[in-house]
Amino acid sequence: MPLHMTKIAYSAESPASLRAWLESNAKGNGGTGEALMTTRYLPKRHEEMEGGSLYWIFEHALIGRSPILRFTQRDDGRWHIHLAPKLIPVVTKPKRAHQGWRYLKEEDAPRDLGDGESSGDVMPPKLARELMKLGLV
Repeated sequence: MPLHMTKIAYSAESPASLRAWLESNAKGNGGTGEALMTTRYLPKRHEEMEGGSLYWIFEHALIGRSPILRFTQRDDGRWHIHLAPKLIPVVTKPKRAHQGWRYLKEEDAPRDLGDGESSGDVMPPKLARELMKLGLV
């Protein structure tokens, strides 16, 4: 089972703007067809992430994922995380904000939304956050 990671969708105004950023990043990235995210340190468990995904946190909830393709080092010593330029919607799951990235085990990852299922069929992130504060989810 692959290991995943979580990251806040910093400066994303909505899931649609996150999806647009992923797509435009891939087009503007020399035409590689991959979105690049930069991090200072290579995750220690990066080898376990082969076949894993980066799960995006928006408004204190996991809302979607982008498959991790690979890791490469830049000339300045930082690392690129190569992502498939798509946002695959998942069943919304409350997740507290954090700095940087965190690991997410396969059994803790939310499932992808099925065909015919829409994000309107699941709990809105704001409601999920309020229920989490009350200890109900």
